[in-house]
Amino acid sequence: MKLSYKEFLIRPWMPRDRNQSAAIIRDILMEYGLPWEPSGADRDVLEVETFYTNIGGEFWVIEQQSKLVGTAAYYPIERGENAVEIRKMYLVPEVRGKGLGKYLLGQLERAIANRGFQEIWIETASILKEAVKLYESNGYQPTTGVETKRCDRVYVKFLSHDS
Repeated sequence: MKLSYKEFLIRPWMPRDRNQSAAIIRDILMEYGLPWEPSGADRDVLEVETFYTNIGGEFWVIEQQSKLVGTAAYYPIERGENAVEIRKMYLVPEVRGKGLGKYLLGQLERAIANRGFQEIWIETASILKEAVKLYESNGYQPTTGVETKRCDRVYVKFLSHDS
């Protein structure tokens, strides 16, 4: 799987991306005053194989001129029915506002639907205003049951599998 959008390349995460992916997420959390939790909510970024690839999820990185500028991922979860959670969707400040987030969300949804999942869950924080706006404008419904300490919003979207 390799996707391109404008000058961006979206590809599967590789072990050599570990430190750079983690640094992007850490820096963006700090930008918004949210805690980086390497032994908690962010352990999955440091152990991508365990949390994503080994259990049927995917972790993608976004490159611009061979430099990592973002991440996006999902993995199967217990809540809901035949559900995944989209996680770690982060873009560095200089690439925001170019439609990349909307494109990325659409590609994640397509990959998830193609694998037969029926529900997508997303947790986020109100302070991440761009993320909240993106999810709400793309059919994600607010619901309850936040599981991540630094998050205060949870959304769900039900996929229709019309053939």
